[in-house]
Amino acid sequence: MATVLITTDYLTPGDEVDVFLTRQGFATRHDPMRGPRRPEHLIAALAGVEGALIANEPMSEQVLSAAPELRAVVRTGVGYDSVDVAAATRLGISVSNLPGINSNAVAEYTIGLLLAQARNIVPMAAGVAAGGWPRRDGHELRGKTLGLIGRGAVARRVVPLAQAFGMTVLGTGELPTPAVLVTLDELLQRSDFVSLHTALTPRTRHLIDAAALSRMKPGAHLINTARGPIVDTVALAEAVRSGRLAGAALDVVDVEPLPADSVLRGVDGITVCSHMAGQTAEARLAAGLEGAEELVAALAGHPRSAVNPVTPR
Repeated sequence: MATVLITTDYLTPGDEVDVFLTRQGFATRHDPMRGPRRPEHLIAALAGVEGALIANEPMSEQVLSAAPELRAVVRTGVGYDSVDVAAATRLGISVSNLPGINSNAVAEYTIGLLLAQARNIVPMAAGVAAGGWPRRDGHELRGKTLGLIGRGAVARRVVPLAQAFGMTVLGTGELPTPAVLVTLDELLQRSDFVSLHTALTPRTRHLIDAAALSRMKPGAHLINTARGPIVDTVALAEAVRSGRLAGAALDVVDVEPLPADSVLRGVDGITVCSHMAGQTAEARLAAGLEGAEELVAALAGHPRSAVNPVTPR
């Protein structure tokens, strides 16, 4: 009986995913990811494992090379930058993600962050919790301009939601009408809110650096529900602290969990959340089941959403 490893923390022994995999003839091993992992931990967890259903595990070449029986890895989400895909390909390990699986959840969350920033919801609630009664004018979304960097499923779902609030939507990639296609420079200069929805690649790492932040409209807000390293956090903290930008709402950061000495801490206007944009009950259920189905298909040699089509070893 082949063994599969499950590290996604919301998947547990006896749940629907576990039952599905067991009925497909697999033995399951649960080792939920709840914080950073050392390579040695992952290597030990992968011993004797043929397939892995993972969270944001750092599946490096060192880890993958030490798992000789591993044939397929499936991410229960969209991003797969924690997996060394080139190494996996050389080793004959299929790597899959689940495109669009949590796009609605992330799109709704993005709008939530827009509202929170526009109306100062987080600092006002914190002030009341601390015993005060702060009151500060906010801004309406109606009539404002939202710039979407990225053209994937999340960005496409954000468009009609933003339109419902009466926002003008700009995009750097093909998006549904009424979004207007513009250059990145024009988007940065015109947008009251800039929201990131692009994958992390060598080209997009620190795409929003000091130079890009300096081109943003004075008083604008940055929203990031994509990947932390897309933003130069040192430059962002300085831009907000200086008053050049009004603030930022970040669901993802370059180092997670956020370090105690992060430059993002204590900056008025910056809100950091714990990478939860895609975590709804509906999205989790869909991701777990679809991920399990993809793992079974990949182990049979027929992955449906592989990012590196290979013949599993």
